[in-house]
Amino acid sequence: MRKDRREWVRREGKNVDLERYRKNARKALKTFVSLGPVYIKLGQWLSSRADILPQPYLEELAKLQDEVPAAPFEQVKPIIENDLGPIERNFDYIDKNAISGASLGQVYRAKVKGQDVIIKVKRPGIEKVVEEDITVLKKIIPFAMRFVDPNLRYSAEAMLSQFIETIHEEMDYKIESQNLKTIRRNFNSYPKVIIPSVMEDYSSKNILTMDYIPGIKITNVKALDEAGINREQLVVRAHKVFFTMLLRHEMFHADPHPGNISVTNDGSLILYDFGMIGRLDSKTRLKLIRLYLALVEKDPTRTVSAMDDLGMLMPGYDRGIIEQGIGMSIQAMYGTKVDRMEVKALMELANKTMSRFPFKLPKHLALYMRMTSILEGIYLTHKVNFRFINVLQNILEEENIVKDAYVEEIKLAFNRFVKSIDSAIAVVPEIRKFLEDTKRMRENPPKSKGTLLAGSIMSAAIFIGSTILYMTNHLVGEIGMIGSVVMMGITIVIKER
Repeated sequence: MRKDRREWVRREGKNVDLERYRKNARKALKTFVSLGPVYIKLGQWLSSRADILPQPYLEELAKLQDEVPAAPFEQVKPIIENDLGPIERNFDYIDKNAISGASLGQVYRAKVKGQDVIIKVKRPGIEKVVEEDITVLKKIIPFAMRFVDPNLRYSAEAMLSQFIETIHEEMDYKIESQNLKTIRRNFNSYPKVIIPSVMEDYSSKNILTMDYIPGIKITNVKALDEAGINREQLVVRAHKVFFTMLLRHEMFHADPHPGNISVTNDGSLILYDFGMIGRLDSKTRLKLIRLYLALVEKDPTRTVSAMDDLGMLMPGYDRGIIEQGIGMSIQAMYGTKVDRMEVKALMELANKTMSRFPFKLPKHLALYMRMTSILEGIYLTHKVNFRFINVLQNILEEENIVKDAYVEEIKLAFNRFVKSIDSAIAVVPEIRKFLEDTKRMRENPPKSKGTLLAGSIMSAAIFIGSTILYMTNHLVGEIGMIGSVVMMGITIVIKER
């Protein structure tokens, strides 16, 4: 994996043996599965980390399903009865055969007072397994980091920290219950979105009981076609729902894999499993939108500024080099048509650019990238005519968010302008002194007075103009300031002669 990543970064994903990469990625996939629940979750996390793994690894690990054989019901029954009391007293009926088994929990069908429900129960002994595996990971990661480049080191350490925090949240069903109720409330008036309701009296930290709402798995193309579902509209609806969560609300579902989304016969979406949730405050959302707009408009300077504001860049980074790298990646990948700017292209940009520079992904952005990459997989399954950029633009226009993002850009540009003016004002005393000296020189003209005076005034004017220009174009501003110094030097040399 280490060798593959280095080669991928060095060659920027070009002229590499993709079959060898896929073969190695499949080996990694099998390893994660064999190591058990925590490592399956870790593999799923890595499947969206374009800053850590080459693209073929991301594609292969994206196939990693959170499916583990369910533990026998005899081991689950004590958990239910310890939290809720005797099963016979609380439930009319429980099917002892789990309908699904996952890394951290398993799900059963049941009835409560004649109502069909599902019961999600924490996997027996999972806390001990998780703690033991995390202890091992904490010991392994620092050792492994000695053998990787510094750019990857920070990402990997931050990723492990984020992973540990998230997996602990997923094991607390009270947190999931609250997440579910919040998102359900946010979509209360939204058409064709169904979210189960929680049965509080039959839920606890280890158990979550909800309405049973069956549907067609969102990637079951055959069943959807037989039901007469318009799959193009379905893909648009799925993206609109999840990106509305991201851009309108402060909480979004970060794990929209096919097992967590079903479809009713009228095309409504049913959302399940709210254990992995991302949160963005309004300021961070605006920064993310600015980043996306900068990428769409192919503006490396604004892209780097937005990334810096989001906390994605390491201290002391070389802005010029990163801007150049992003600029080349954008030109190489997108051509000239904005409508080609899809989620997959964003992931590829991140994969080819982020791995080369000292970038880092804060937790909220890591979960955002996970959400977008999983949705991209759903879209690719359906192979319909779909433009993500159009869906996103509609959401931004409906919420009037684009205007807010551009207003923020203007504010930032004005702040940079003010700083540039401050820098220029800081040299005014020196310029005033310089002009007074030139006045005295005019009264007592030395040799080469015309050359010195003209050259001095010209270099001062260029310097002041360059400090102002710097805020809109760093390169031109820097060239101007350097040029003013060079001009002054030449003037002095000529005077001396």
